[in-house]
Amino acid sequence: MVMMSSDIKAISRYLAKNHVVTLCTTSGTDLWCASCFYLFDRQSMGLIMMSETHTRHSEMALANPQVAGTIAAQTKNIALIQGIQYKGRLNLLLGEEETKARQLYVARFPVAKVATAPLWLLSLDEIKMTDNKLGFGKKLFWQRG
Repeated sequence: MVMMSSDIKAISRYLAKNHVVTLCTTSGTDLWCASCFYLFDRQSMGLIMMSETHTRHSEMALANPQVAGTIAAQTKNIALIQGIQYKGRLNLLLGEEETKARQLYVARFPVAKVATAPLWLLSLDEIKMTDNKLGFGKKLFWQRG
């Protein structure tokens, strides 16, 4: 897998432009997916998300932090299709990390100011982006080093 600096720039722009991630979790033989609002943190190559610990996907992530999923906008025009498939690790943020993340998250989603749900960091480990705007079936790749 060849990763060019232009790939990470395009992937980062796409992640910053969007705000809903499909998160797929697993624990034992159980599987579950959820859609969550996120804030892209370029510095950590991660997604900051808010979710109560008692939700099914959060309980699974606490038992097994390995996750996968997608980020994709809906379009009917095949030439405009863009989307990301990823795998990574979802971890509950605590202490100072959580405080800093909450400030960023609330700045992006002001309605979250009154929410008390915990914040999580989805550390992206591998990304494949399809970007038909660059040519039909064009793929961009990134992998944590």
